[in-house]
Amino acid sequence: MDIREEKSGSGGRYVATLEGHEAEMSYSRASTELIIIDHTGVPDALRGKGVGQALALHAVEEARKGGWKIIPLCPFFKAQTLRHPEWADVIK
Repeated sequence: MDIREEKSGSGGRYVATLEGHEAEMSYSRASTELIIIDHTGVPDALRGKGVGQALALHAVEEARKGGWKIIPLCPFFKAQTLRHPEWADVIK
């Protein structure tokens, strides 16, 4: 699975491509040290294949590398943070 980042003026999204389909996790940048993950979208064709989980882990890894924290407004991402207490270092 390929995950890339697309940046816009005040945010961006992580995009996973698998089997010709795209899933996304969008974020907005609140400051240089804080992002807000607000949406995760996985098409039906990719459900149950771990794509959302891969996007969430990618966001956590990027936060660790970049030294910022994540505010989880997206219900899916928020649920993942409750399942992964080891991510607490980057969750605000």
